[in-house]
Amino acid sequence: MAVGVGLGLADFPFSDERAFWRWVDLCEEGGVDSLWQTDRLVSTVPHLECMSVMAALAGRTRRIKFGMNVASAGLREPVLLAKQCATIDYLSGGRLLPAFGVGSPIAPDWGAMGLTSQGSGAVADEALDIIAGLWREQSFSYAGKHFTIKDASIAPRPRQKDLPMWIGGSSKVAIRRTARIGTGWQAGSELPEEVAPVVAAIREEAAARGRRIDDDHYGTGFHFRFGGWDDGDLPKRMGAFAKRTKRDPRRHFAVGDAGAILTRIEEYVAAGISKFVLRPTGTGDAEMIEQTKRLIAEVIPEIERINARQKVL
Repeated sequence: MAVGVGLGLADFPFSDERAFWRWVDLCEEGGVDSLWQTDRLVSTVPHLECMSVMAALAGRTRRIKFGMNVASAGLREPVLLAKQCATIDYLSGGRLLPAFGVGSPIAPDWGAMGLTSQGSGAVADEALDIIAGLWREQSFSYAGKHFTIKDASIAPRPRQKDLPMWIGGSSKVAIRRTARIGTGWQAGSELPEEVAPVVAAIREEAAARGRRIDDDHYGTGFHFRFGGWDDGDLPKRMGAFAKRTKRDPRRHFAVGDAGAILTRIEEYVAAGISKFVLRPTGTGDAEMIEQTKRLIAEVIPEIERINARQKVL
């Protein structure tokens, strides 16, 4: 079960696009496993659109993988989303890590698009069936309550023969959704002790359906900060996190030195998680770069040593 560390962005913390690309280049050259972009359409602060970011990363990078954390299948038209993923995976040489969820019920995106979150889980289930079918079938038809398509095909197909489909969410419905169609699971704000029973439930449900999700296809994410709890924009981010999730950010954020971050990773690994989306905190370009450099220099080598020891065992 190899541990992988990627970096993720929700909002856009950089001064301009040049600073963003400097950060991407640093991650590409520094051995970061993957880059992840949150899906949010409507906000009062800058957010990049996730599928556009995936396409841009495909052209900018050559090694690093990238994914959406997570794309809202309840909001997005599935044929277009399937085509976008296939195109990006093809042009990147098979480096896309598609991840999907229903979409936050409190997000303003629903109202802005003239939609409602009510019943969005059923919409997302149908959308995921369509996306998977279009990726895998030469000709695909579907008749559901929300979508109907006939004899549809997309070309070029994804470069990855079995393009992965990571699913987010920890509700009973999300567990069933992951077990039914997912190839991986991405946690949200769950703590290690909350993740373990979800991983166990997904494994049990998948087995009942005659499926199996690889042991190293369970992931989570958390914010990190080299420094103190009062540094930079951390108090503001912690306040926003607490307001949004009703959770104690001191249990979710990893703050201090490399040891604090590695300890948090180890807690999740013990709960069955091996893939991580870590979110650096910073008030500007210099801090984002510095935080990322320290992660590359102090955390990733330790992860590589852990993985090397596991191979020997």
